[in-house]
Amino acid sequence: MIAATTATHPTGPESYTRVAPTPRVTTREQGYDAVVYDLDGTLVDLAVSWDTVTSDARELFAAHGHETDDSLWQLLDTAREVGLQTELEAVIANHERAGARASTTAPCATELPLAVPTGVCSLNSESACRVALNTHDIAGAVDAVVGRDTVPERKPEPEPLVETLDRLDAGSRAVFVGDSRRDAVAAERAGVDFEWVGADGA
Repeated sequence: MIAATTATHPTGPESYTRVAPTPRVTTREQGYDAVVYDLDGTLVDLAVSWDTVTSDARELFAAHGHETDDSLWQLLDTAREVGLQTELEAVIANHERAGARASTTAPCATELPLAVPTGVCSLNSESACRVALNTHDIAGAVDAVVGRDTVPERKPEPEPLVETLDRLDAGSRAVFVGDSRRDAVAAERAGVDFEWVGADGA
């Protein structure tokens, strides 16, 4: 039987009805106790202009007396040192949430739901991840979400992926699916298998 449940959207007070689809066994999860996906470029394609995000981030720094032409990732590291981490995260997350609402699905979204615990470990903010999953009605197929701001470290450090696996109560018999070198390195450092997007899980 397919059950319909009512839940509260994480970005607002409105409620919606979500129908939980029946899990299916794919080649992706065979031999694994859990599957973790990256978000952008893996489950969805966020409609974000990263050049615009970087420009807005630099304007934030300039407004606080820090002229810079650093990249966005460099700014994220520097923000901790100059006391702008909260403000910078807010700027980036606002863009990401808007991009999540306007996002399209990426190929791996069609694999969900799986028959094993499933997580998302992303360099995007946790709130943007949840907006994207809800936008495409796949939130019910994901058991744990860890974003850039969920834990202190970011991929390719292993902590975000390890946190995701802990929330899934999964050990090393897990696979991380992603589309970047950062994802691959995070999986290696966390001691789990890695599969590139497109490595046929359907």
